[in-house]
Amino acid sequence: MGKTSDIVKVGLGKRSYDILLGAGNLSDLNDELNNIGFSQKIAVISDPNIASLYADRICCHLNEGGRVVRLVTVPQGEENKNLETLQLIYDELIAHGFDRSCGLIALGGGVIGDTAGFAAATFLRGVPFVQIPTTLLAQVDSSVGGKTAVNHPLGKNLIGAFYQPRLVLIDIETLLTLDPREKVSGLAEVVKCGVIKDPDFFLWLEDHAEDLLSLDRDCLIHAIKTSCQIKSDIVEIDETESSIRALLNYGHTFGHAIESLAGYGKWRHGEAVAAGMVIAARISAALGFCSETDVERIVNLLERLNLPTQPPPYSLTDYVQSMQRDKKVSGGTLTMVLNSGIGSARLEKIADIEAVFTPFVETGRPK
Repeated sequence: MGKTSDIVKVGLGKRSYDILLGAGNLSDLNDELNNIGFSQKIAVISDPNIASLYADRICCHLNEGGRVVRLVTVPQGEENKNLETLQLIYDELIAHGFDRSCGLIALGGGVIGDTAGFAAATFLRGVPFVQIPTTLLAQVDSSVGGKTAVNHPLGKNLIGAFYQPRLVLIDIETLLTLDPREKVSGLAEVVKCGVIKDPDFFLWLEDHAEDLLSLDRDCLIHAIKTSCQIKSDIVEIDETESSIRALLNYGHTFGHAIESLAGYGKWRHGEAVAAGMVIAARISAALGFCSETDVERIVNLLERLNLPTQPPPYSLTDYVQSMQRDKKVSGGTLTMVLNSGIGSARLEKIADIEAVFTPFVETGRPK
């Protein structure tokens, strides 16, 4: 033990859990599972790429600890975050005699975490699961807070459930194997946390952008811990997104439209969110909620982190139609997250989606 350097606690009463953050702490997994009384029969859900890097080590480690482990690999990529992949997981669990005493481990990025989490929420009406996120995006966002889902061809994350993990174990050494696009993709969600909740953290990101790109260990741990703490604080107040948790969707309304129109997997989630944040910031400035200087700071930081600030050139009509299918639309009215300066955000009801976006989107390009 001892490789976990930081702990963020998610306080949800009987469903509370820890986020364990460190370097090389994958080797602590069996002890940590014992600490929470986790199942002895485990299915590790992963994709072929991640499994080739970590599955043998994890499965052997768990076997040595007396656990019975089965590796279940599913197709990788956002385009495979769907009901067909979910069915593959169910088939494996049923065929190999998994019952209500079992547990699942999600080993991978956000796609694996979301899909395995939804499988855990629904298999036999719910079995416990643990998140081991191996991408920066998953470590700072999707592994925390209990949102699980799969995509539908007409929209992202339309089929899902709120279902909390028993534990999140983050080993930053897994980030060393990521491709460059995946490394920077997660930084969009880090920037988002600063924009919506913490102006000092945003300023720190401006001062350490290059350190984060180079995967400086201390900077990474600080950025991940701060992002997890911000999200945890919000989730503790509003677990099922009935109020302020919706603030975490900053940049996601337009970002999800980009992902859907481009075809899942063409744009990384963080890339789409980055472009979506710029659109949201420009709308915020037009409505008087932030200054043009605030917009410039957001754009400049995203560009320094090698994230896109221009959306792909789809028509305004396509964007509007996609956003109208968003989960945040009710009765034809879109609830959109807009920043109030930097370090605060608000929810705004938008009845005429096209009118609001028209000044900023023309064939997909901000005017």
